[in-house]
Amino acid sequence: MLSLSSFCIGGYYGVVNELNESQLLRAYVDDRSETAFAELVRRHLDFVHSTAKRLVQDGHLAQDVAQGVFVALARNAAQLRDRPTLVGWLHRTAQNIAAQTVRTDVRRRRREQEAAAMNELLRPEADPDWESIAPQLDDALNELSEADRDVVFLRYFEKKTAREIAQIAGGSQESVHKRAQRAVERLRAVFARRGIAAGVGGLAAVISAQAVQAAPAGLAAAFTAAALAGASLPATATNSAIVATTKIIAMTTAQKLVVAATVSVLTGAIIYEASQAAQLRRQNQALEQLQAQQPPQEPAAPAAPAAVAAAPADGNHQELLKLRGEVASLRQQADAANDQARAARQKLAAELDAKNQFTAHQVETINAAKQVGLAMRIWANDNNGRHPTNLVDMTNELALQADASGRINFKLGNIDLSSFEYPDLNGLAPVPPNAVAGRERLARQAPDGTWQRIYLFADGSTQTATSFNGDFSGWEKANTYIPPTDPAQ
Repeated sequence: MLSLSSFCIGGYYGVVNELNESQLLRAYVDDRSETAFAELVRRHLDFVHSTAKRLVQDGHLAQDVAQGVFVALARNAAQLRDRPTLVGWLHRTAQNIAAQTVRTDVRRRRREQEAAAMNELLRPEADPDWESIAPQLDDALNELSEADRDVVFLRYFEKKTAREIAQIAGGSQESVHKRAQRAVERLRAVFARRGIAAGVGGLAAVISAQAVQAAPAGLAAAFTAAALAGASLPATATNSAIVATTKIIAMTTAQKLVVAATVSVLTGAIIYEASQAAQLRRQNQALEQLQAQQPPQEPAAPAAPAAVAAAPADGNHQELLKLRGEVASLRQQADAANDQARAARQKLAAELDAKNQFTAHQVETINAAKQVGLAMRIWANDNNGRHPTNLVDMTNELALQADASGRINFKLGNIDLSSFEYPDLNGLAPVPPNAVAGRERLARQAPDGTWQRIYLFADGSTQTATSFNGDFSGWEKANTYIPPTDPAQ
């Protein structure tokens, strides 16, 4: 063992553990004696490791800190060679390295937590399935308070802006925005209790896109007429009479019932034609039997019965031809109705496909915006609260990859992040939560004809704005932070 060995070190000859720290440092500095440095490590290992363990509260990190202390000792040995003792320097160095290690570890853990939070936000349950939401939506809404239901209906069903809701329900636009967010959060909790997991943003987006669909054309007029007809009935009219009246009016507008009625008429006409033909055969048979029973007459006399017999036969034949013509006409009408119904089904399928594609793209864009918002917050935490001004700054936070030529692929899934514009927020201290950190450069027109644009706020939240004419200036003024034009304000 070192403590029992004798060496000639730096001009000193004797047992290693009898040399003082200054002599050991000189031996290491002058002669590069590993034995002398090993003795220094042996003497102070317990002290340094215990100090590190108290500071970082973790055995593995304590070993890293202690190793860093002795690396620093080896690098600074020349400056320390004249010190009578090293314990003070070793303690201070352990503190510095431990602090740096703790900061690094905290940053790493925070990144891991943020990444886990990001995965939580972007997992499939953040994009709820409308087919699973729809059957329980109305019961879930009934569990909200009346005020919460009203703000959800106005904001996400009728797609009114915060300003419009504030004018209707009272309060400020900011309070309306917060009430809507809290109401959707409570609705999300209701669905969670029912076993349906959904993120707040995804739930709001799906409800806004799917909850209210355009009714078939013509129903407004039909229902208006039905309501007025029902109101005009006597006060003593039963409910069944009112329902029957309104059903008759409403049914006249339904194309599928036209097809069914046409087919029904066609079937009845065919049956009637067969019945008439059978009746003609019976009449002819009766006439033949009557003629066989009559006695012979003068040659001119039989002409009258023949004419009599021919008259009804000709009349029935004309009626039969008329019925056949009506049947052919009904067949043509039925074919035309079938063609119209087929065209309507195809148009409806195309509209549903367009809506599904629009909704899927909208949800994917919202998820990408959330990921950018989370990356912005991580970047700001690591840069003294400053805000990133471009995507290149956040390459690491977004885990963006570069190709062989070094060009970075600014895409998350199918969403190109360059389709967003990112205002410079570095002049704001602190940055308001409702300051726009990113928004789609171009608004998108929905299948219902409205225009939509997704906004990313500085607090990491997202919101989809709706406009009927593609102008979002009013919405932005009502819902986002706008820096004052006068710097003194």
